[in-house]
Amino acid sequence: MCFELDSLPPIPVISGAAVSHDDLVLEADDGNRFAAFTAAPDQPNGMGVVILPDVRGLYRFYEELALRFAERGYTAVGFDYFGRTAGTEKRDDSFEYMPHVQQTTPEGVRADVGAVVDYLRGRGLETIFTVGFCFGGRHSWLAAADSHGLAGAIGFYGRPQDAIQRAGEIEAPILALQAGADQHITSEDNAAFERALTDAGVEHELVTYEGAPHSFFDRKQEEFAEASDDAWKRVLAFIEQHS
Repeated sequence: MCFELDSLPPIPVISGAAVSHDDLVLEADDGNRFAAFTAAPDQPNGMGVVILPDVRGLYRFYEELALRFAERGYTAVGFDYFGRTAGTEKRDDSFEYMPHVQQTTPEGVRADVGAVVDYLRGRGLETIFTVGFCFGGRHSWLAAADSHGLAGAIGFYGRPQDAIQRAGEIEAPILALQAGADQHITSEDNAAFERALTDAGVEHELVTYEGAPHSFFDRKQEEFAEASDDAWKRVLAFIEQHS
C-alpha cells in the first residue's frame, strides 16, 4: 500500500488562501468518462498541474494535494484511472483497486491525461506540469513523451523502465524523486534512467533520498519529514524554473 488511507500530504496548509474546488467528470477522446477533482486559486498564476495518483486512483490524499497547489496559485486537477472499469462514483476504503489497475493500459492513461490537459487549457492555462506518485510517477514521465505539450513532468518513486525505453521521445524536463530504500526500484534502475535521459538530451534531475522507503511523502512517517520537505521544495522550484 502506498499510503495509509487517512494520510495527508506533508505540506503546510496556507490558512485563509482563497481557493475553490469541485468534483468533475471528464471525457477522454476515446469516450471514457472518469472522475476528477479540481482546485483553483481565486487569482491563478497561469500554471496548471495534473496530479497522477498512486495505484488506488483518486482519493482524499490527492484531493488535498490539489488544494495545497491551489493555495500557492496553481490550478490543479487530480484524476482517477478507473473510469473504464469502475465508473465515476466516489468509492470508500473497501474498494479493491488491484483488479482495476490490472485493466489499465498506457493508451488509456494517455487519453485521460490528455483530457485533463485539455480541461486546463480550456481555462486559459498554457503552462502545464504533471506530478505523479508510484504508478502515477511512471505515467507522469511517460506523459512527457505523449505529445501533450507539457512544461515538465515530476515523478515520485516511479518505476523508470518504460520511461527509459521512451527517453528519446520525451519532450519536457524531468524531475525524479526516488526512495533510496525502495524495495522495487534499485539504484541501478535509477542510474539507467539518468543515463537514458542524458543520452537523449533530456533536461533532468534525479534525486534519491537515502534510507527513505517507497511512499516516504507521507505525514504519518515523521522520520522522513526532512525528505518530504526537501521533495516539496524541489517540486515548487522545478515548476517555477520551467514556467
